[in-house]
Amino acid sequence: MLGRFRKAAPTPLTDRDALLFDLDGVVYTGPGAIPHAVESINRAAEQLRVGYITNNASRTDESVAEHLRELGLHVTAPDVVTSPQAAVRVLATLVEPGSRILVVGGDGLVSEVENAGFVVTRSAEDDPAAVIQGFAPHVGWEHLAEASFALHTGIPWVATNTDWTIPVARGIAPGNGTLVSAVHLAVGRLPVFAGKPEKAIFDVAAERFGASRALVVGDRLDTDILGGNRAGMATALVLTGIDRAKQVLAANATMRPTYILDDLRGLFEPYPEVRETTDSDGVRTIEVGETVVMMRENVVRVASRGRDDLDLLRAGAAAIHGSGLQIYGVDVDPALLALAGG
Repeated sequence: MLGRFRKAAPTPLTDRDALLFDLDGVVYTGPGAIPHAVESINRAAEQLRVGYITNNASRTDESVAEHLRELGLHVTAPDVVTSPQAAVRVLATLVEPGSRILVVGGDGLVSEVENAGFVVTRSAEDDPAAVIQGFAPHVGWEHLAEASFALHTGIPWVATNTDWTIPVARGIAPGNGTLVSAVHLAVGRLPVFAGKPEKAIFDVAAERFGASRALVVGDRLDTDILGGNRAGMATALVLTGIDRAKQVLAANATMRPTYILDDLRGLFEPYPEVRETTDSDGVRTIEVGETVVMMRENVVRVASRGRDDLDLLRAGAAAIHGSGLQIYGVDVDPALLALAGG
């Protein structure tokens, strides 16, 4: 009789007051929506506040919102928090109001710089007070060279984000971090970063949406998950974009998500408890759903493989992460290696 009154396991949405979604790799890849994303987000929006956090600096918040509306989401510009918005907030602490700023980037960055009352220039010859840099597909050598010329004078440098790559319709392409790195090598110093994984962009989102118990949903451990963790927010990695099983198993302590999901439908599903015991011989046993993984010293083995590969990944990750060992020092069961493509 007691079994039928057992409390259902909580879902990732339990006790949340806001959902903060990354875009590329979570909602869409290129112009098209990822399967199950739109209907899941619309369903979530019936229960709590939904916002979007993007490191993409090439578009305005309104153009992002328009794209999302075309996919079937109910979005307005204030629902979108962009790295240019966070970068301009940082910039305002470094220069005088109304300063001339050399902008390397697209319309999204230019718009935010102008909205904050700064004067935009594209030339180092205009004696800018600072350089602000963000991604745009048209950014090339000439733009990076102007930044380098200006930065050699010692003025402040703010960058929207550090994303090394971005997912596009044809595959994985260089991101803003790659372009920033080129300038860094030329000038011998690094910028102040504002977008994910820095805390600034999450602070903007928490303030705008009045969130104190937000869940960050992303596809990258080194930006979405690291940034959410730094901001003290719960995090969910969805395996529809950049990072997959291999990266999850190898994640260091700063990049480990609260939840691991196949797709956004998992937001509504009871999340399985990770149960761990250690016997007198020091053998750790980790159970997730029907899956049992055991670890002794540096050896991880699957004792019982359930029907859900995602539970196998969750159990394997819990075993490795809880060991304190780096992935290269762990003897990993072939079943887990197969999930990771190894």
